[in-house]
Amino acid sequence: MASYKFALAKSLIELGGREQELIRLEDLAEPFARHVCEHLKLNPKQSTSASSKFLDACRAFNSDEISKSDLITQTTKLGFVNVIDAFHIVNQGEIPKRFFLDERKQSAGIRLTDDFFNMFEEGHTGDLGEEVEARWRLVETAWSLGLSRRMASIQHDDELSLLYAGSAERRITVTSSRSALNGYQKGRCFYCFDRISVLEGDALLADVDHFFPHILKVEMSDAHLDGVWNLVLACKDCNRGHDGKFAKLPNTKLLARLHTRNEFLIGSHHPLRETLMSQTGTSEVERKSFLQNQYDRARERLIHTWQPILRAGPVF
Repeated sequence: MASYKFALAKSLIELGGREQELIRLEDLAEPFARHVCEHLKLNPKQSTSASSKFLDACRAFNSDEISKSDLITQTTKLGFVNVIDAFHIVNQGEIPKRFFLDERKQSAGIRLTDDFFNMFEEGHTGDLGEEVEARWRLVETAWSLGLSRRMASIQHDDELSLLYAGSAERRITVTSSRSALNGYQKGRCFYCFDRISVLEGDALLADVDHFFPHILKVEMSDAHLDGVWNLVLACKDCNRGHDGKFAKLPNTKLLARLHTRNEFLIGSHHPLRETLMSQTGTSEVERKSFLQNQYDRARERLIHTWQPILRAGPVF
């Protein structure tokens, strides 16, 4: 209904490094409002609702009609009405881990949990911040286009490593392909489970790899190999190093892993859910059959299969 979950997630990541359990709403209001205001400048539609007093306050701040102090006051009062209750709800049910406890009545704030702080100890927060931003961009782009099913046209630009919506002639840049695809892989290579990163400039920056290789694009043009269903994050060694994949076809065990990845994103209501379903099928049976059909076609053309050298234990 609104982009507030993304703003709250980015704010929590920003504040979480302080190792402070209790975060008062007035302290949470500044980063929360700032992130919303920044996105409003790029995309005016941040909610499916016809009106929002909180968003009106953010717009007023962006146009210098109210002060930052007034914005913080309005955010503390209006910005967290629904998002704190809704944050842990996915697909109409609460997720098994809570990253904060609601203590608005007792302490006028929220209390971060061990599950939240564990993310900082595991070193995932940099990539996670990028992923949150990518999901936010996917959702707001869908809203700006009018219908979520318009996202079915989202493709990958190999040179820029970006996802875009529309045709090659007239297209809208959406977000980083790496950041949008990162969640399921937990900062690990899809093939060998070695560590990867989605942060630009990082020595471990992942490649966006086509599971079914580029070389098949002409002969399998109807399969839309630049679609997100066929994109995974790989370390440089697996993608183009010695004994790397290059234009080889991954083995059937890896095909099953691709199916599992796609089903995870669909089941978790990832913003790419509609895109994946439109590209591969509306039911799991259809999607599994789609992948197998593409694999059989690819095997006829490429003949040889490839499997990686595992560099760490499986994590997904």
